Amino acid sequence: MAAANFADRLLGAVETKRSHVVLGLDPDFELLPPILREKHEALSYDNETDMVVASFRDFLLPLLHALENEVVAVKVQIAYFEALGCAGYELYQNIVHLARELGYLVIADIKRGDIGSTAEAYARAHLDVVGADAVTVNPWFGTDGLEPFLRRARDDGKGVFVLVKTSNPSSREIQDLRLDSGETVYERVADMVGSWGAGTLGERGYRSVGAVVGGTHPQQAVELRHRMAGVPLLIPGYGAQGAQAADLVGVFDAKGTGAVVNSARAILYAYRKGEGSWVDAARTEAAAMRAALWEAAGRG
Repeated sequence: MAAANFADRLLGAVETKRSHVVLGLDPDFELLPPILREKHEALSYDNETDMVVASFRDFLLPLLHALENEVVAVKVQIAYFEALGCAGYELYQNIVHLARELGYLVIADIKRGDIGSTAEAYARAHLDVVGADAVTVNPWFGTDGLEPFLRRARDDGKGVFVLVKTSNPSSREIQDLRLDSGETVYERVADMVGSWGAGTLGERGYRSVGAVVGGTHPQQAVELRHRMAGVPLLIPGYGAQGAQAADLVGVFDAKGTGAVVNSARAILYAYRKGEGSWVDAARTEAAAMRAALWEAAGRG
């Protein structure tokens, strides 16, 4: 039986938790709390990879249990897990399963896009087998490279977030190029996102095919909010990359919804501010972000 419409589930979670916060799971061994690194460095492992995997598990699981009330979804950046081989991929699967059991929506940040048969394999792996609620995808291959993901959004209650305007500074090298029509590449992709979402409209007025729009480009983000009515926005770039709640006032619709905002390092490594344990510090940081975004959305 297919899950309920992804956009409805996402916006419903925003209302239930009164939060727009997405927690990015981008674990970096060098940034883990010293007490955790030292604990695992002192233990006996067959190899360094096993030690890092165990460290990540001990770091991430308490955070998932602690942030249930502050965070609506987790965005699992697969690169950090794939870099650890089979054991890392197994941890990725375990994290996805635990997060869903705890009531989070899970966005697998895989940024995949390929010819149809390969895209089908990617979609099956991350949406069917691993069981993520949504994925990020790269639109470079066009419609046939996205169709396996889009089909699961239409038929299986899954979500898709298409890269439209990414948060990195050099995104302008390609995404801001102007076409003969006068529009930019990212504007053309934004318009296509609307058509790619056909057949996925939920009861809350949003489609299950959304867009990734960097919060580090606030002016473009506001323009894209208006250009993509009914498209949920996933906003990266908050915190460590520079975007703040005041920059994001215009990414929400008139009802104060329609967008969720990702933060990874600012929450994961909040302990570096010297405020208690890494779990308590992360909870404090996530709660502050939740309140700031709720106010920015006009809900405060």
